[in-house]
Amino acid sequence: MNIKLAENFRAVFYAPFYATHALGLFAKEGLSISLLDSPSPGAGIAELAQGNIDVMWGGPLRVIKERDQHPRTGASLVAFCEVAAKDPFFLVGKADPANFQLADLLKLKFASVSEVPTPWLCLQEDLRDAGVDPHAIDRIPDRLMQENVRALLKGDIDVAQLFEPYVSQALEQGAGKVLHAANARGYTAYTTFISTVDGMQRNRDAFDAMIRAIEQFGPWLAEHGAAELARVVAPFYPDLAQSTLVSAMSRYQQASLWTCRRVISRAGFDRLGKSMHHSGYIGREPDYEDCVADIAHE
Repeated sequence: MNIKLAENFRAVFYAPFYATHALGLFAKEGLSISLLDSPSPGAGIAELAQGNIDVMWGGPLRVIKERDQHPRTGASLVAFCEVAAKDPFFLVGKADPANFQLADLLKLKFASVSEVPTPWLCLQEDLRDAGVDPHAIDRIPDRLMQENVRALLKGDIDVAQLFEPYVSQALEQGAGKVLHAANARGYTAYTTFISTVDGMQRNRDAFDAMIRAIEQFGPWLAEHGAAELARVVAPFYPDLAQSTLVSAMSRYQQASLWTCRRVISRAGFDRLGKSMHHSGYIGREPDYEDCVADIAHE
């Protein structure tokens, strides 16, 4: 079975996909995977629509957004198989981690993520839960994470929203400490496979095999650990020091970020949907059955 699989973008928290590929777990399930680059986050959606690829990985946010734009008619995307089940972002700054609360952002200069929408949408919901109006925060919304690490070092900002490897790099450079882990809120549907309704019908057996391969990552990680994971996926991150990669993988393993399971958490899906809706990104809360494909294991 031959499948064209597009990565969303090259992120450290996507390590399970790369490890499954590098360890030959897809091949053991009878799959020949063509792993294709995407020029930018979400670019694979257009490739799916044009039939140039069979499946991609990325945030179910994109499936939910399409459903909101085309309710019941014209929507084609579906999500399946949960890989990153928690939010991979952190707040890093020079405040005291022991005393830091989200409400402190009201008096600090804060830079949020600009590269993708999900982290700020989800953090806004955390802020609302904490009784904080997100609009009351002095927020810099339009700089890249690597720019915000430099801004932390210079003292131009107080707190930055980052994912790995920028968290580890910021800590290595003395730019700050981890003040808040978004994964602490629990499940948030963050990364799944995404295909089209037609693609699901054409490739059901192959997608089932992909899920079986991904499901083997959890037991493998439990046995081998973060350092070995960093070694296996290092070729996918040639610009990262091995020590940084080990630090990043360890932080994510300790956070239980990856579930790598067939069924997408309803609680995690609902949390993402509420975050998107309450932030005004979509006009209504999404329906799980409408956005998630059921691939029952036979």
